[in-house]
Amino acid sequence: MSEIIYGRWAVMETMRAGRRQLQQMVLAEGIEEKGIVNDLMAEARQRGLPIKRIPRRMMDDLAKGANHQGVILRTGPYTYAEIETVLKLAEERKEKPFLLVLDLLQDPQNVGALLRVADSVGVHGVVLQDRRGVGITAAVTNASSGAAEHLNVVQVTNLVNAMKQLKDCGVWMVGLDIGPNIVPIDRADLNIPLGLVLGSEGEGMRRLVRETCDLLVTLPMRGHVESLNVATVGAIALYAAWQARSWQGWSQVR
Repeated sequence: MSEIIYGRWAVMETMRAGRRQLQQMVLAEGIEEKGIVNDLMAEARQRGLPIKRIPRRMMDDLAKGANHQGVILRTGPYTYAEIETVLKLAEERKEKPFLLVLDLLQDPQNVGALLRVADSVGVHGVVLQDRRGVGITAAVTNASSGAAEHLNVVQVTNLVNAMKQLKDCGVWMVGLDIGPNIVPIDRADLNIPLGLVLGSEGEGMRRLVRETCDLLVTLPMRGHVESLNVATVGAIALYAAWQARSWQGWSQVR
């Protein structure tokens, strides 16, 4: 089974991550071989990857009209991780588990943006449900600038059961929500084994997901708009959790 990755940085990070089986790089005819395109070609050649040039209109069809920037990578399917792998990574790093849990997000742009931030703050893994929510698609990989390829993403059948499994392993589930009598995020202790839970666009967390959380936190607001985009909320919360850990692992960030 063959999949495509499109967009220059998404293609570069997919090759660098080495997670997928790489099959072929496709370039638009007439694309200038300089800058990042030259780097992409060098990376492909280093990995023994064939390079093919085709008309841009054919690439538009392959990418289904998405902005491919003249670069497409044919690959094997994305390999999802297991919860045990995520917890083992935290143990190897001698860090408290730090996970992002996504409850049926629908927009690939939001999921991609969140994965990019999750990679930036060094989460050990991301958990999402395999039905009704967005998986790791070409659009998600592109929106994450390839960060999805470097992350341990766990796809589960039942998100609530996965949360309970993590809780049994000592991970606290902390959900982002809005409403009265919810703890402001700056007053919550996030320097704990943490699963940060975000609900879907518009609907928020489902009832059982919310009830499975150990704690609900909210972002204090003083403006006129009642809520923020889920990707914005998630980015703020992820950085707040990293800050609570005293920017752990900062020296490793490139």
